[in-house]
Amino acid sequence: MKIVLVIDQFDDANNGTTISARRFASALKAHGNEVRVIATGKPADYKYAVRQMRFFPIVEHLITSQGMRLAIPNKHVFEKAAAWADVVHFMMPSPLAIMGLRHVEKIGIPHTAAFHCQPENITFTLHMGNSRRINDFVYGKFRDTFFNRFTHIHCPSNMIANQLREHGYTAQLHVISNGISPEYAYGKRSKEEWMEGFFNILMVGRYAGEKRQDVLIEAAAKCCHAREIQVILPGKGPLEKKYRRLAEKLPNPVIMGFYEPARLIEILHMADLYVHTSDAEIEAMSCMEAFACGLVPVIA
Repeated sequence: MKIVLVIDQFDDANNGTTISARRFASALKAHGNEVRVIATGKPADYKYAVRQMRFFPIVEHLITSQGMRLAIPNKHVFEKAAAWADVVHFMMPSPLAIMGLRHVEKIGIPHTAAFHCQPENITFTLHMGNSRRINDFVYGKFRDTFFNRFTHIHCPSNMIANQLREHGYTAQLHVISNGISPEYAYGKRSKEEWMEGFFNILMVGRYAGEKRQDVLIEAAAKCCHAREIQVILPGKGPLEKKYRRLAEKLPNPVIMGFYEPARLIEILHMADLYVHTSDAEIEAMSCMEAFACGLVPVIA
């Protein structure tokens, strides 16, 4: 089967949706399918390239710091992709996808969708993540402008499938885990020098409002064993400076920064405890990766 994935960003694996899309494409190809993507970036044999949207610097930083880019809709690219494809699969309800959906509906190509972008991922960035009214509004917008025009939707977890049912989504929902890479497997390593003598607590995720790394920082600071605790926060995102300032109250400097998978796995194999503080997750892949590596997780 010839399958086109529509996702604004595919090349840089720095957010959960892109990581899921890349693994999905690899698995589909391993099962004998042909896969191409419509995404930003340089043209490639597997990609129909579209231009990236540009915004005012503050907005641009807010979007890219979340590990995302948005694409400019391009009708001609969709015409070319649709002429090749047997089915088009949409990864998120972006302007690119909304325009593309109108095109594939018009010419009658089979199309499916996935629900990877939880409204809270947007509303927490705008400091309104705890407002049920605002989140319900975004669920409704997603539903009416995009998802209720599909007959089949992939949901990575039962939780998000239940949310869609509660919010009036009418498609048939298919709950299939995004899964994790096989390289995240049980293992133990001797601690490196910078970890020795400490109880090393890890939380992996973007430095974004819904991930709530601040909870772990505050808890470690208040703990009677604070001097024995080393907080490690692999990731990147718009709240890095805020969290570094907050972590100044810790007896031991917080460890922050982005790690490639191979290095992250080494750290997972050396740490003592994983704490997942996030307030909003469709499926917490970083937590799954941690307990697959043998860490006990404490989950919000």
